[in-house]
Amino acid sequence: MPTTRATTEDRSAVRTLLRLWPYVRPVRARLFTAAFVAVVASCTGLVIPLVLKWMVDGPVADRDPRGVWLGALYLFLLGVAEALLFGLRRWLVARPLSRVEAQMRAGLYGRLQRLPVSFHDRWASGQLLSRGTTDLMLLRQFLAFPLTFLLVNGVTILVGVVIMLAQDWVLGLVILGPTIPVMWTCAVFERRYATVARAAQDQVGDLTTLVEESVLGIRIVKGFGRHRGQAHAFRELALTLRGTELRKARLLAVIWGVIVTLPELAIGAALVLGVVRVSDGGLSTGTLVAFLSTALALRWPVDSIGFLLAMTQEAATATERYFEAMDETPEEDSAARHGEGPAARHGEDSTARHGERPAARRAGNTANRHEKGPAIGHDRDSATRREGSTASGRAEDSAAGHSKSRATAHGDTAGLRFENVRFRYPDAEPGSPPLLTRIDLHIRPGESMALVGATGSGKTTLTALVPRLHEITSGRITLDGVDIAEMPREELRARVAVAFEEPTLFSASVGENVLMGARPDAGVPELERALDVAQAAGFVHALPQGAGTRVGEQGLSLSGGQRQRLALARAVVGRPDFLVLDDPLSALDVHTEAAVEAALRQVLADTTALIVAHRPSTVLLADRVALLSGGRIAAVGTHHELLRTNAEYAHLMSGESGHSRDGEESR
Repeated sequence: MPTTRATTEDRSAVRTLLRLWPYVRPVRARLFTAAFVAVVASCTGLVIPLVLKWMVDGPVADRDPRGVWLGALYLFLLGVAEALLFGLRRWLVARPLSRVEAQMRAGLYGRLQRLPVSFHDRWASGQLLSRGTTDLMLLRQFLAFPLTFLLVNGVTILVGVVIMLAQDWVLGLVILGPTIPVMWTCAVFERRYATVARAAQDQVGDLTTLVEESVLGIRIVKGFGRHRGQAHAFRELALTLRGTELRKARLLAVIWGVIVTLPELAIGAALVLGVVRVSDGGLSTGTLVAFLSTALALRWPVDSIGFLLAMTQEAATATERYFEAMDETPEEDSAARHGEGPAARHGEDSTARHGERPAARRAGNTANRHEKGPAIGHDRDSATRREGSTASGRAEDSAAGHSKSRATAHGDTAGLRFENVRFRYPDAEPGSPPLLTRIDLHIRPGESMALVGATGSGKTTLTALVPRLHEITSGRITLDGVDIAEMPREELRARVAVAFEEPTLFSASVGENVLMGARPDAGVPELERALDVAQAAGFVHALPQGAGTRVGEQGLSLSGGQRQRLALARAVVGRPDFLVLDDPLSALDVHTEAAVEAALRQVLADTTALIVAHRPSTVLLADRVALLSGGRIAAVGTHHELLRTNAEYAHLMSGESGHSRDGEESR
C-alpha cells in the first residue's frame, strides 16, 4: 500500500473542506435554511436576559405580581420558540445530509470500480473500507452539526458581546479580556490536533485491514495455529490506536481547560465589579442580572469551540483521505475521448460481437477442429499425440495450415496480435528492466495458443494486458486489427472473457456468479451450457437450492476445484470472441480435468484463445505453443516441434517429453 500519511503543516482545513461543495450544492437551500433557523433560535435565547432585566428593574422592583407573571409568560414562550426552532433545524438537515453521504459513498464505490488494477495492488483493502465507512460517517456528522454551529455560535457570540457592551462597556471589556489567549490556544490546538487525527484515522484503516485479512484467511490462521500471532498483531495495532486516541483526548483536555477556565474567570471578575458598582449606585440591579445572564448564555457557544474545532479537523482529515482515492486517475477510454469507438468506425455492432459469430467463420472453425480430430480423454489423447512424431507433426502442420488460411481470409491483422509490446509496472524502481519486452505474437482467428514459461516469467501479466487490466508501456495489442487502446473498455471486455488461476466468487448464488460473464438477457439455457462445459452441472445441481444456492464469502464453502470450474463457466457463458485462460484446470483431478478438456475443445472451436499452461495436458488443448522466456517470446510452434527443437521447453515439459522419448524408443 502507498504511504497515505499526509503532512498537515501546510494543509488548510477550510480549503480541504471546500472540496465537499459539489456534493453539498444540490441541498444547499435546506442547509442554509437550517443554519438561518439555528441562528434565529440561538439569538432568541439572548432575548431572555433582556426580559429578565425588564422584570427585575420593573415588576420586581415595583412589587407588581401581574408584571411578574407576564414576564414569566414571555420567558416560557421564548423557551418554547427556541426549542421548536432547533427541532426544525434538525429536521431540515437529516434527510439531505443522508443523501449527501449516500452519494459520496456511491461515488467512491464507482471510482474504485474504475481504478486500474495497479491501484488496488498498492492499496490495502482495509484502508479503502475505512474511507467508505468511518470517514464518510465523520463527514456526515460534520455537515450536520459542526458546520452549522461554527456559524451559529460565531453569530451568537458576536450578538451577545454587542448586547453586553451596550448594557455596560466596562463590564464588556472585562468579559473580552480572555479573547486573545483563547484564540492563540485554538490556533495551536488546530495544528497539533490535525496531525494526531490523521494518524488515528490511518491506524483505523490498518486495524480494519488486519481484521479483514484474518477473517478471510481464517483457514490458514487455524491450520497453522497462528491465532496467537494474529491476536498479538491485533493487540499491537489496537494499543497504538489507543495511544493516539489518548493523545487526542489530552489535546482536547488542554484546550477545553483553557476555553472554560479563562471565560469563567472573566465572568467572576465581571460579577465582583458589577456588584461593587450596583452598591455604589453606578449600575442597576436589572442591568447586572441581564449582563451576567447574557454572559452565562454565551458559555455554551464558547465552551463548544474546542470539540467543534476537533470535529472540523477530523472532517478535514476524512475529506483528505476520501479524495486521496477519488483523485486517483481512473481507467480512461481513448476512443471515448475521440468521440467514437471502433465499432462505429468498422461498421460493427458491439452486441453482435458479444453474441453469435458469422456462420462462415464458425463453419471454418468446426472444419478445422474436425481436421484435427476430437479427443475423448486425457490418456487416450496423450497416447494419440505420441504416435509417430512424423505423422503427428504432419497432422499439426495441417491444422496450423488451416488456421493460417483462415487468417488470410480475414487479413493478416485478424485475431489477437501483440506487436512489440513492452510492460513494466508503474511502481517499479526507476531504471529497472521491463518485465516484458519486445513481445511479438499472433494468434489467428479460431486458433488457441498455449503460453508456457517458467514461474515468474510474466505469463499472468501478459494475459492481463489483453482485457487492459494493466496498460502496456509501449507497443500495441490488436483484436481483429483494432488497437485495444482505442476500444471502449466495455466493448473490449464484452469481447474478451478471462478466467484466472485464483478463482474469485462473490457472496451471491451460483447462477449469479456464473452469469456475471453473460449478456444481461442471458438465462437458464446459457447457464446450463456453461456448467456443462466446466463439468460443474453435477455438483451444482446437488447443492441444496441448485444454481440458486448462495456461496459463502469468496466461495470458501466450495472446494478449490469447484470454484475453479465455476470461474471457467463464467468465462465461457457469454460465448466470447476471445478467451484468456490462466491455467484454468490447475485445481482439478485427472479425471475431471480430462472431462473438462473434452468439453472445452468444443468451446475453443468457436473462439480465439490464449491459455496459460503449466501442465502438458493443458498444452495439448492448444493448436500452437508460445514459450515466454527472459521477458520475450523465445519460440513458437506446435507442442512436438518445440519438444524436438527447444531444450528449455523440453525441460518445462519434462514429464511429457520423457514419456514421448520412452514411447519412441519402445517403437
